[in-house]
Amino acid sequence: MVEAAFYGDDFTGSTDAMVQFARVGLRAVLLVTLPSAPELRELAERYDVIGVAGIARSLPPDEQETELRPVLEALRDLGPRVLQYKVCSTADSSPTRGSIGRALEIGREICGPTVVPILIAQPELGRYTVFSHHFAAEAGEIHRLDRQPTMSTHPSTPMHESDLRHHLSHQTTLPLTALHLTTYSNLPTAYQHLTNPQPTTQSPTSPALQPFSQSPVVPGGVGAVVLDALTDEDLQALGRVILRDGSPDEVRFAIGSGGLSRALGLALRPGGGAVGSGTSGVGGPVLVVSGSQSRRTAEQIEHARVAGWTVLPLSDEAPARAVAAFSAGAEGVVVHTNELDPNELGRAPSALADVVRSVTAAAGVRRVVVAGGDTSGQVLRQLGISSLELAGSPRAISPGVHLCRAASAVPALDGLEVLLKPGQLGEVDLFTEFQRWSG
Repeated sequence: MVEAAFYGDDFTGSTDAMVQFARVGLRAVLLVTLPSAPELRELAERYDVIGVAGIARSLPPDEQETELRPVLEALRDLGPRVLQYKVCSTADSSPTRGSIGRALEIGREICGPTVVPILIAQPELGRYTVFSHHFAAEAGEIHRLDRQPTMSTHPSTPMHESDLRHHLSHQTTLPLTALHLTTYSNLPTAYQHLTNPQPTTQSPTSPALQPFSQSPVVPGGVGAVVLDALTDEDLQALGRVILRDGSPDEVRFAIGSGGLSRALGLALRPGGGAVGSGTSGVGGPVLVVSGSQSRRTAEQIEHARVAGWTVLPLSDEAPARAVAAFSAGAEGVVVHTNELDPNELGRAPSALADVVRSVTAAAGVRRVVVAGGDTSGQVLRQLGISSLELAGSPRAISPGVHLCRAASAVPALDGLEVLLKPGQLGEVDLFTEFQRWSG
């Protein structure tokens, strides 16, 4: 009924996956909550790709399973060619929070015990995997992931290992293996041998078949394969072999970033054109609500302050002060949590949602930025927004940051133009540029 489906482990990353499919001509929708089975089937008749934006990246494994399993089962039942668990291109995860390994286990239980491809690289964002080691750009430099300034000191999921096999082996007992760039000259054969091994004709010491961990044997010999990618051409080649693998009626489970979404989209619609939901308007006042604690978001907030925007710490008075600022002609207002007591951060999503409600209803603002991957999901769920689609063209406002249009039963929120910004992404002038941006 649909060609691809995905669950995003945070909201900002979910919009990226939706955009990657839409930019090649696939009609894609991103659901904020899982609808009833009849509603989901009706959507499957209208869209090529259905995604569900989730919050699994912020959850411990037991809560992660409660969040994830019913969504994956519902999406599997639509019969897509591939079902993606969408993760961040910096592999944010740990054994106790947002475990990619636990998602791997759940996905194999739901879709079958086949070898799961894991593709974290996203070259257009400066994220690369070479010989299973992951690299990420920051401030114009490419860093090995365990030395990247942001991820090496991440407050929730600090990265101490760049080899994704090592990193993920602490999150699952399933054996892991890899395909490296040195095999890509004969990629279809190497991938086929790995996912459908023939013990009688292949050497057990072949690098493409050797499990990384010494965990108990599982069907197929390994549980998942970590894939290298350095260029967009690598993504295209990988997308083709992933879709070609398996039987025609099998739902292929895969794990990866927006790079995987792009790989699959290019394989499903080679040479396709972009699909968006109308135009994105002609600019206008912007409200930013931020739960992000990243250095990049702090720089963006400071740039907005210098440009003359009103910048307010989150407080009980923030909704009224934001409305007053817009009523006085402000081009932009930022409400942030940087001064909030750590013990008060739990209430931040609800309080930030109250700011959005007040400003959209009383000041008529139609452009909103929600900064922070975990914050975005919680705020949109608090607001009762039901779904998002790509607004206007797929041209990014900033790499990895795209404009969406919200659907909601609340009139002041329906049609709202929403930018969900990951903490680390966006140029320093992102907020002020968005105020002028017309798509």
